Amino acid sequence: MALDFRPAWLDEDLERYRDTVERFVESEMLLGDEAARKRGHVGHELWRRAGDLGLLCSDIPERYGGGGGDFRHEAIFYETMSRRGLSGMSPSVHSIVAHYLLNHGTESQRQRYLPPMARGELVGAIAMTEPGAGSDLQGLRTRAQRRGGSYVVNGAKTFITNGYLAGLVLVVVKTDPAQRARGTSILIVETATASGYRVGRVLDKIGLKAQDTSELFFDDVEVPAENLLGGEEGRGFFQLMADLPYERLMIGVIAVAAMEGAYAATLDYVRQRTAFGQPVADFQNTRFKLAEIATTVKVARSFVDRGVTDYLAGKLDTVGASMVKLWTTEQQCRVIDECLQLHGGYGYMNEYLVARMYADARVQRIYGGTSEIMKEVISRGL
Repeated sequence: MALDFRPAWLDEDLERYRDTVERFVESEMLLGDEAARKRGHVGHELWRRAGDLGLLCSDIPERYGGGGGDFRHEAIFYETMSRRGLSGMSPSVHSIVAHYLLNHGTESQRQRYLPPMARGELVGAIAMTEPGAGSDLQGLRTRAQRRGGSYVVNGAKTFITNGYLAGLVLVVVKTDPAQRARGTSILIVETATASGYRVGRVLDKIGLKAQDTSELFFDDVEVPAENLLGGEEGRGFFQLMADLPYERLMIGVIAVAAMEGAYAATLDYVRQRTAFGQPVADFQNTRFKLAEIATTVKVARSFVDRGVTDYLAGKLDTVGASMVKLWTTEQQCRVIDECLQLHGGYGYMNEYLVARMYADARVQRIYGGTSEIMKEVISRGL
C-alpha cells in the first residue's frame, strides 16, 4: 500500500524549496551521519552550510536575515530529516531560540543575534532543564544577581539540545527567588565571551546519538544587563509559555514524518524478506499490521496538517498544540515499535533505520513537555 506523504499545505513554491532541502539532506547530512553519531555532534560546518543555503530561520523576516517564509518552510526541513532518521542537527531548537528573540527580544537584540543565527554562525540553544527541575520550571535554582551593569549567573543546566555547539544560549534564571513565575527571567549568553561558562559532557543517550545534548555550568558568569531578553525582569515564564504552540507543533511534525519514514522502510523490507518460501509481506499478520500502521500514519498526517493550517491562521492555542504533541508522539512510539517487530531480529540492529528510529522516538514523549504534562494542560482546557 502506498501512502501519499505530500502535506496538504504544500504548493509549487514549497515543492521547489523541498527539493533544495532534500538535496542538502542527501548530499551533506546522510553521508556524515555515521561519523556524527560516533563523535556526538554534527560540527559547526554543517550548520554554516545550512545557513548558506537559507535553510535556517526560514520563517524569520528578511530584515533580520531570515528567509521571510512561514512555519511550512521550517516543517519541510524537519520532515525531510525525520523521515531519514537524521536527528543530529536540531534546527527546531535553533528556530525556537530565534522566535524567542523575534517575539520577545528588543530591537537591538533582534538585530544583533538573528542574522548570524540565520547564517549558521551562531548555533542557538535554550537552557531550561536543571538536574533538580524538569517540567517544574518554577522550581529553577539557577540564579542571576544584578550587579551594576551586569547579571552574575550561577547554576547548572542539563539535557541541553545543541549545548556543545551553541554560540548563543537563552538561559532561564531566577532574578527574584522570592517570586515564583514572576521571579523568572531569560538571559542571552554569548558562549564565546562568557568567562565562567563551561560545557560539560555530551550526554550518553539511548538515542539521538549524533545530537550534542550537553550539561552546561555557570560559575559567576557575567552577562551584560542589555542581554536580558526583552529588557524587563520577571517576564521569562510568560515568554516561555507564549511560544509553546510553536514548539509542540514542531514536535508533532517530526513525529509524523518519522512514522512515515518507518512505514516506508518497513514496507520495503517485508516485500524483500522471505520466510517459509514466501515474502513476509504475504502473511496475513503482516498485511493486517501494515493496514493498522498505514491508517494511523494517515490520520496523524491529517491531524498535523490541520495543526499547521491553524497555526498559520493564528488559531492554534496551547491546548490544541498539546493535543498534537501528545497524540502524535504516543503514536510514533507505537508505530515504530510495530515496524521494528516486522523487521524481526534485524530490527534490533543499529545498521537498520528502524532501530535508530526506535531509540530516537522515545524522548519525543518527554521533551517539550511530557505526555503527562500534556494531559494536564488539555484537561484544564476542557
